Amino acid sequence: MKQAGNWRRMRLWCTAHAVDDLYQGLVPASVPYFVLDRHYSYVAASGLALAATLGSSLPQPIVGLIVDKWRVGWMAAAGVSLAGAGVGLSGLVPAYPMVFLLLLASGLGVAMFHPAAGTAARAAAGNSASAMSYFAAGGSAGFFLAPVLATPALASLGLSATALFIPPAFLIGLVLLRHQQRARAQVARSAGPAAVAAGGRDRWAPFLTMTGVEIVRSIVFFGVNTFIELYWIHHFRASRGLAGAALAAFLVGGLAGTLLGGRIADRIGLVRALQIGTVAMIPALIALRLVPGGGLTLVAAVASGVAVNIPFSVMVKLGQDYLPSRPGTASGVTLGLGVSVGGLFAPVFGAIAEAWGVAAVFTVICFVPLVALVLGALLPDPAAPASAGPVPEPALTGAGVPAARSGRSRRRGTR
Repeated sequence: MKQAGNWRRMRLWCTAHAVDDLYQGLVPASVPYFVLDRHYSYVAASGLALAATLGSSLPQPIVGLIVDKWRVGWMAAAGVSLAGAGVGLSGLVPAYPMVFLLLLASGLGVAMFHPAAGTAARAAAGNSASAMSYFAAGGSAGFFLAPVLATPALASLGLSATALFIPPAFLIGLVLLRHQQRARAQVARSAGPAAVAAGGRDRWAPFLTMTGVEIVRSIVFFGVNTFIELYWIHHFRASRGLAGAALAAFLVGGLAGTLLGGRIADRIGLVRALQIGTVAMIPALIALRLVPGGGLTLVAAVASGVAVNIPFSVMVKLGQDYLPSRPGTASGVTLGLGVSVGGLFAPVFGAIAEAWGVAAVFTVICFVPLVALVLGALLPDPAAPASAGPVPEPALTGAGVPAARSGRSRRRGTR
């Protein structure tokens, strides 16, 4: 019953996150068709992926600061709409610079969505890590569904099929705007007491340490996600179908791990759940590297996906607990910058594969979580008292989410 209640509270933000991250996944799914249909070079094609990645990752901390400072609850709706319009129109325009700019704009839309939606989702989830895991899992589901939906459409209709994905973006955008209007009206009626803010000071040192853990986790995720199919084909001499099944198994395991992380965190605490997930990565990745093929390879792929993603939803909430007065900034870093930085290490793994083979990539990946293991051991419990200092008083943002007031405002209010 408790999980059903969590789903009722989070279903809107879970669905919106799935739609938004669907457009992130559509870019790599559509890039091969730009090569086939438009005859773009591999360098030009990689430039399109880079445009979407830069647009979605680098602006997110800045957008988070804007969300924390001003009433911009509408930004989640505008972001998902822009993300869908950019990708949808990219297959219709003829010139490469226009495609590049549209995918850059789509990435910016993704960047606009995450901090605003993460802030509002945290308000809906309250103190429940399980509830927040539904929001995080929505993004994983959207990224997973992108190639499933896009590949048959693009294969049969060509690049113009990208236009089919525009309507969901505007539909969910309208739903989010309507939801925001209702939330603001409810806040106005209640005059604010119903909103509850997390107390305490922002703790930047543990937040940055946790961000390091997220970057390491992201490096592992992108490494496996990028090379698992090639590993199956070249190392196990498997068919392309089985290699695709291995990737699907890893992503499905990731979705399960995201949900599992929230449940573990509600039982034993956020930091311990993160640490357990980090420890579990090591034997799972070793199994992925050493299992000699057959059905056990798919089991190892699922187990790796679960272990790599257990910390993900935990870090979304943990980051906001470390920065209680800056939930937008925390969401922008954990859902955006920290995740995307891992993708920048893909060329490093590519160089390793060129020099020593694809199997060497997975050998190296087995050692990467050791860095996260050390960083995770340094994380304090967010419930533990921080150093003394002023505690921010909650004020309401446009989405009905508390934000911190200045100490001067508090003093005026107590006179």
